[in-house]
Amino acid sequence: MTDLPKTIDAAEALLSSAGYVSDRALATVVFLALKLGRPLFLEGEAGVGKTEIAHALASALGRRLIRLQCYEGLDAAQAVYERNYPAQMIEIRLAEIAGDRDRDSLASELFSERFLLRRPLLQAMQPHADGPPVLLIDEIDRTDEPFEAFLLEALGDFQVTIPELGTIRAETPPITIITSNRTREVHDALKRRCLYHWVDYPDATRELAILRSRAPEAVEQLSREIIAFVQRLRSEDLFKRPGIAETIDWARALVALDALALTPELVTDTLGALLKYQDDIARFQGSQAGRILDEVKAGLKAGA
Repeated sequence: MTDLPKTIDAAEALLSSAGYVSDRALATVVFLALKLGRPLFLEGEAGVGKTEIAHALASALGRRLIRLQCYEGLDAAQAVYERNYPAQMIEIRLAEIAGDRDRDSLASELFSERFLLRRPLLQAMQPHADGPPVLLIDEIDRTDEPFEAFLLEALGDFQVTIPELGTIRAETPPITIITSNRTREVHDALKRRCLYHWVDYPDATRELAILRSRAPEAVEQLSREIIAFVQRLRSEDLFKRPGIAETIDWARALVALDALALTPELVTDTLGALLKYQDDIARFQGSQAGRILDEVKAGLKAGA
């Protein structure tokens, strides 16, 4: 287990040690979240690296990562705990056959910890040998307001109540990362419990550093052309702009094709690794891809 960083520079180095290339603003808010023990609310477009921050922290700190993937209809029971109903039914059948337990003793056993299924929030609040875990509450914007209200209470005191067992409180709060793709607005009350940071698309310098870290097999010329092309493409009117994940996927696809540099044909043939909507792909195939690529290569040559 690694100690928490004591400076912003140390926080930036910590993320870098896990392969996450951050900027100064992100490193600062990560440092403050760790220093103050506050949840960190990360908002931004899909694919800009919000979820990966939690993975990087867990890896670099040597902590367990516990992920709560949010979705429409998620409720407190599914996030905190559920009863193992199939196991309970088997226990009831066995008790009926054996006939050795009265109703009260059987009920007491059925609602004991033995038949408790711990879900992410409860797991995160229990002690761990390697220290408080990293709790990732991913895509909170996919849930509804009642779950937000529950989460507000749970994160306020870092405790949950199980009727048969009482209140369980975290001895040390988990390192909590909450992400949102902003498909809807999350209530201000939840954001006030957290430190907030908008994770934007990286600039060309940072994205090139990320690509070198995640796809080192790509030759330098290809990497520079990929980044310049993606950066230029994001300025277009797209249904969904490519994120960092798509940039990396595209680079790996091109390397798999033994590419050393971009060509119009290569771009057209591999756009499905970069763009995820047919309307976007259709718009930038053929001559349009060639036009942008010519601009990119001219810009790189002028800046060389």
